[in-house]
Amino acid sequence: MRSAVHFGGYLSSPPETPWTPLLPTQALHASLKIVATYLEQSLAKLKEFEGCVPWMYRDTVGKVTVGVGLMLPDTEAAESLPFVLGSRPATPQEIAAEYTRVNSLPQARASTFYKSPTSLELPQQTIDAKLTAVLHNFETDLRTHLPHYDTLPNPVKLALLDMIYNLGPAGLFKDFPHLIAAVQSGSWAEAAARCLRRGPSAARNNWTRQQFISAVVTTIQAEAESLLKRIWRSIRQIWNAIFGPRQ
Repeated sequence: MRSAVHFGGYLSSPPETPWTPLLPTQALHASLKIVATYLEQSLAKLKEFEGCVPWMYRDTVGKVTVGVGLMLPDTEAAESLPFVLGSRPATPQEIAAEYTRVNSLPQARASTFYKSPTSLELPQQTIDAKLTAVLHNFETDLRTHLPHYDTLPNPVKLALLDMIYNLGPAGLFKDFPHLIAAVQSGSWAEAAARCLRRGPSAARNNWTRQQFISAVVTTIQAEAESLLKRIWRSIRQIWNAIFGPRQ
């Protein structure tokens, strides 16, 4: 395992309930819920692809790492995290000692190789919070390069978040110019053809590709709905011109 982080109207009601428009605050809360959903999906997939290890281990290049690919460059970085020993918080001395122990072991072994009966662990809540913060930071990078990022279909955001987490911002934007151009133009089939990475598993590459392909379907559905609305408006205009507005 290697380090991935170096320091993407109205509500329906029952038939018997009349429709009422959302208040601004309700619309905001609904929007935030949607955002949280795709970020939660991204978090879950990154745990699946990268692995989630609550104790310190050394990755394939020898860096001490914890959680979902969170690299710890030194003991100070480790001591800044709320590691626990059993049911109590670990002391700074214990954290530093565990960091030194793990850093002295051979690199690139299975994560279980580094676990001992006295290994410190990072609570899952902290791992999730750290990963979510990293995703928010990556979304800032995505918005910088893709100003329309927030309007992209959620599957496209999921694919981009997976790629930027795996490659880093430079790796994504410099090494995949054709992919970025396809995203900018909304050419999801082209993006699906341009997202293959060397290194990640075939399953991970295929999942990312499927996110772009699913966006093709989403776009077709949206375009079809828009066309039907335009046709309906035209029919009503013709009806009104011939028979007059309905009373």
